[in-house]
Amino acid sequence: MADEETPDTTEETETTAEAPEETPAAEEAVETPDAAEPESEQDVSQAAEVAGESAPVVAPSKREARKAAQHAAASKRPARTPEERQAERNAERKRKAEQRRRRRAKEREKAKAKPKADEPALSVHAETTGRPKMRSGRVVSDKADQTITVRIDSARRHRRYEKVVRSSSTLHAHDPSNDAHEGDLVRVVEARPISKTKRWRLVEVLERAK
Repeated sequence: MADEETPDTTEETETTAEAPEETPAAEEAVETPDAAEPESEQDVSQAAEVAGESAPVVAPSKREARKAAQHAAASKRPARTPEERQAERNAERKRKAEQRRRRRAKEREKAKAKPKADEPALSVHAETTGRPKMRSGRVVSDKADQTITVRIDSARRHRRYEKVVRSSSTLHAHDPSNDAHEGDLVRVVEARPISKTKRWRLVEVLERAK
């Protein structure tokens, strides 16, 4: 029996193992200088938007306090001595005084240029065309010499509620002859100031007290 020889067919498989390309394990980071810290809120928000983050929320009170501090720092003046402050005040006063002088001079010139109306100037004691006030009232006191106290009663109707509102007032009248007595109904007229409280004068006694 003949041994069947099986030919060894060794297929040569060419395996070309390609070596993987070497990739840099870590790229060298490009060093960038640190950006300056933003000072204002706008810079903070812009920086946050660039970084992809939401802008930080600042409370209104803190925001106002920060603005006030920046404004105070910007408008802060250097320290001055008391003598410098006094000199500044004196200069300001002189400037305002000069402005007042110029303004008053202009007002005087304008008043001179304005034509005056031909009206006679009335003196203090000149007679005027007017009717003196007259009142009727009841004498409530005649204890003082040549003086009576008169109560003036008045009644008027309220404009909205139409209720009669009654009120009274007292005044002092001059009675040179002491003719009126307590309880009399008298008529008084307005007069020149006779004393500290007397501005009225007795005209006549309308009704005697019973």
